[in-house]
Amino acid sequence: MECDCDDTGCDVREKFIFVMLLTIKAFSRMFYRLDVSWIGDAPEDPWTNLRLIAFLNHTSLYEPLFVGGFPNRFLKKIAYQGLMPVADKAMRRPVMGYFFRMVAKNVVQVTRKRDNSWNRVLETMKPDSMVIIMPEGRMKRATGLDNRGKPMTVLGGIADVILAIPNGMMLITLSAGLHHVQVPGQWIPRIFKTLRMRLQEVDIARYRQELLAKNGYDGFKKAVIRDLEDRRDRYCVN
Repeated sequence: MECDCDDTGCDVREKFIFVMLLTIKAFSRMFYRLDVSWIGDAPEDPWTNLRLIAFLNHTSLYEPLFVGGFPNRFLKKIAYQGLMPVADKAMRRPVMGYFFRMVAKNVVQVTRKRDNSWNRVLETMKPDSMVIIMPEGRMKRATGLDNRGKPMTVLGGIADVILAIPNGMMLITLSAGLHHVQVPGQWIPRIFKTLRMRLQEVDIARYRQELLAKNGYDGFKKAVIRDLEDRRDRYCVN
C-alpha cells in the first residue's frame, strides 16, 4: 500500500503506525526477554542515517516482537520513512493481512512470479526512504527448510536495492529464530521466552564499491547473496 494520500491523511496514517509499533514494543517488553546486541563494537550513533534494513533468518509471523529491542526513534523512521515489500500471500491473510498493510509508511505487495511487482518497490523508493526487506523472501519451517522442502537462500532482490541507494547505512539484523515462540501455522504464540538478535551496520556505498570491484556488475548479485548467507549462517545462532 503506497501512501499517495494528501498530507493530512498521510500524517494520520504515520502516527497510527508509530503508535501501533510502540504498542507492540510495550507488549514485547512485558512478555518477553530481549537479547539484542551488536557484533563487535556498537556504532557511535547507528540510528541516524539508515537507508536499508536487511532482516535475516525469517522464521515467524511474530517477528515484529523484535521492535521491543529498538529505540523509539527507529520505530518512528519505520512509520514515517519505511518502505517494505510484503508477499502477496501474507497480505491475503484475514487478520495479519491488515497488520502487514500498516507495518510501514509504504507497503508494496510483491509476488514470487517474474512480473513487475518487484519493480514497483524500486519505483516507490524516495531519497529519504528506509527500505525494510527480508532477503530470503519466505519463512523457514521447523525442519530448517522452506515450505517446499528446499534450503533457505537469500534472493537477489536486495542487490537491486543496494545498487539503487546511493549512500547511507544498511542495518543487518540477524535473528536467532522464533520457532520457540511461534512456528508457521501456529496461531497463539508462547510467551515468557527470550528473543535473540545480533546487529551489524554496513556503509552501503563502501559495501557496493568493494563487491563491484571484486566481482563486477555481472557477479554483483551473486556476491551479495553469498555474503549475506555467510553472515546469516555465522551469526544467526540460538
